Order: sequence, then structure tokens, then C-alpha cells
Amino acid sequence: MTLHAPYDPANIFAKIIRGEMPSVKVFEDDVALAFMDVFPMGDGHTLVIPKRSEARHFIDLPEAEVGDYMIRVQKVARAVEKGLTPDGVRIFQFNGAPAGQSVFHLHFHVLPVWEGRAVGAHASGGMKSAAELEPMAAMIRAGF
Repeated sequence: MTLHAPYDPANIFAKIIRGEMPSVKVFEDDVALAFMDVFPMGDGHTLVIPKRSEARHFIDLPEAEVGDYMIRVQKVARAVEKGLTPDGVRIFQFNGAPAGQSVFHLHFHVLPVWEGRAVGAHASGGMKSAAELEPMAAMIRAGF
């Protein structure tokens, strides 16, 4: 997909926002929703999506929404750090399919990393169930 294709309101993240698809939530307010990635690159892999925007990627996000949204990304990253106590935290995002984006609704990845523990490639891991993701989600929620 190009960077300039129209927004598809049937994408999985839009469905999660509307409550049409389940997710293991760790944070939600009127600006953003954070939930566990069902294809995690590692333990605690969390996604943060804007709720008010139909931005496909960060370049699309209206300037007036950047600040509020990025405050939520930081808030989730802090909760991941506090709740899971990793050695480091990766915060990243893809813009367009050639860059690695696979769901075309803006989202940031918050990925805790530990020394000596391998991290998988993006979108290459097996799908995890809600039951498998919930223990990490509970630890992240406790970090707020």
C-alpha cells in the first residue's frame, strides 16, 4: 500500500476501537487505546492507537492531535517499564507497507527488551490468545 491510500474503516484496529473485535486492553481514554499485540515480538509487546483519528500512519496524523496522542504513548511506555522492569524499551512505528506497516491505522509499538532475551521479527510470531496475554497486561496495568 502506498502512503496515500484512503483510510479503510474496516481495518482491525478500527474494529477494536468500535468494540467489534476483542483485545486485551491495558489503557484507554478518549484519545488513545493501548492493548497487547496478538502477534508479539516479545513478552509485553503493546500497541497504542489513536481513537479520534483516521490517520493511516504518523505522517497522516493532524498536528493538533500529535501532542495528546504522544503523551499517551509515553504514558503507556512508562507503565510497561514500571510494570515489567525490562532492561530497555523500544518505541517504534512504521509508515507504509514498504516500511513494514501491516495494519493501516496509526499505531506505535512499545516493546520491552531484556538483556540476553531475543526479540522476534515484526509480524512473524505466532498468534497469542487473550489468556496467554493477560498476565503481562495485568502487570502493565499495575504500572499506571
